Amino acid sequence: MNLANILNTVIENLVPFTILLGVLVFVHELGHFAVARLCGVRVEVFSLGFGKKILSFKRGDTTYCISLIPLGGYVKMYGEQGAEDIPEELKSVSFTHKTVWQRIAIVLAGPLMNLVFAVFVFGLIFYKGEEVRSARVAEIQPGSIAEKVGLLSQDKVLKVNNVAIKTYEDFQNLLNENINKKINLTVQQDQQSERNIEVEVSGMANPNPFTLRKSIGNIEGLLPYAKGTLVGVKADSFAQRVGFKTGDEILKIGSKKATGWASLNSLLEKTGQTVEVDRVISGSDKKEKITLQVQIPENTNIASIEEFGIEHPDLYLDQVVKDSPADRAGLQKYDKIISINQEKISAWDQVLNQIKSYDGKDAVTMVVLRDGAEIIKKITPQMTSQMTLQGKEDRRYTVGIVSMVNIAQPETIFVSADNIFQAIAKGWNRSMDISTMTIMSFVKLFQGEVSHKNIGGMISIGKAAKDSYQMGLQSFLMTMGILSISLFILNLLPVPVLDGGHLVFYVIEIIKGSPLTGKKLEIAHQVGFALLMGLMFLALFNDITKFLF
Repeated sequence: MNLANILNTVIENLVPFTILLGVLVFVHELGHFAVARLCGVRVEVFSLGFGKKILSFKRGDTTYCISLIPLGGYVKMYGEQGAEDIPEELKSVSFTHKTVWQRIAIVLAGPLMNLVFAVFVFGLIFYKGEEVRSARVAEIQPGSIAEKVGLLSQDKVLKVNNVAIKTYEDFQNLLNENINKKINLTVQQDQQSERNIEVEVSGMANPNPFTLRKSIGNIEGLLPYAKGTLVGVKADSFAQRVGFKTGDEILKIGSKKATGWASLNSLLEKTGQTVEVDRVISGSDKKEKITLQVQIPENTNIASIEEFGIEHPDLYLDQVVKDSPADRAGLQKYDKIISINQEKISAWDQVLNQIKSYDGKDAVTMVVLRDGAEIIKKITPQMTSQMTLQGKEDRRYTVGIVSMVNIAQPETIFVSADNIFQAIAKGWNRSMDISTMTIMSFVKLFQGEVSHKNIGGMISIGKAAKDSYQMGLQSFLMTMGILSISLFILNLLPVPVLDGGHLVFYVIEIIKGSPLTGKKLEIAHQVGFALLMGLMFLALFNDITKFLF
């Protein structure tokens, strides 16, 4: 690797991390600094970073500096360490000699500035505008209540009980407010007339375990996402003869965009049409666009997608993990699973259940279809550890295969605030939602419902900074806002050394009428330091395990 590549790597990884952490630390310490000055406390040092000073200048009583280790910052206040050697004439500028309420305000100001900053960032994002999911129905389950009342896949929801909506979030919020009630929906298919539909909203368990809301509104049969347009192609079928291959993603049929699995029915039109597909180039991860000509002869009896030769690809393998049991047994990408232990497989859930229920004895017999021929493989699953979406560690048997199932990208719209007050309100609501999720994460962590392996440190923050920076300014600001909320909550934990620990001491001082003795404070700080270091080492261990191994 030459010097230019090394410099590019350093810039790509360190610059976003330094900007992200530097801004958040500056905001936090600015809170302490500003309120300390308002309370008449002399601030001796305002530092971004720890250790040796790289840049510094002094203005008034305060030295402002950037230090070598960019992993935090501090504000050093006169008299902060004790009151023993403070001359009488300087007690008016000593932190320790301020009233307990002033000290509480100074300590609380840091975390609160992180909250205020998050509200500002989220408000700014909404004020400038952001891409969000539109209020369009993804897919309707056949035979469900949603289908019976007349809802169609790709219906756009215009109103709920005559309340106009724009986003799917608006739609979901109104469903939440009307659980076990009948609502009137105004919906519309593109280029067609509006329709009014009356349907009852049922309740379902909230799939997000990190909120206070236990249940959410739901219309039975209204699926949250539509199946995508990746396809499996049957051997010797009409689809194969006109050029389709397993793994193709259909982009357009004629001039119309393919929006989901249901839209593929237009392939059955008898007239000649072009079909644009995205195809992985053999031997690489790159894709190329291919145009196919499709014309079904008039005398050909093809009445369904399956008869055309296309099927949903969830039983086809998209990936075989290197050095996994499946790889060692010789499974390949695009193999289709036919049966496991003589049980015919028709859905991916069956594959998961069969492998999870492995008894640890005899190898699993798996039959796969490859180029139209059935192949029998003997595979011995191995125990692995994975993280679920709920943050739990799931230990189970796996063989190292990934399904080709995919989800259609939902339609998005660009929305922005009508005025600054609406933006601030949106920023506040989003900050409260993320604060609730952060607090619930800590609660479930202590309850053992969330694995400690989810705790991340500086490497995780660095990766989040780099990834979001590469995605664009909005993603970077969103990451900054979320981490600012994390700092707000983390610093309020009642742990000595953290701001929350100091607040506990001051509350005790108010209750007992005098501050804790120096010896008790010293022991408390030693315990708090040990807890904090233990948490940091755990986070570092998790980061190294996750990203390096």
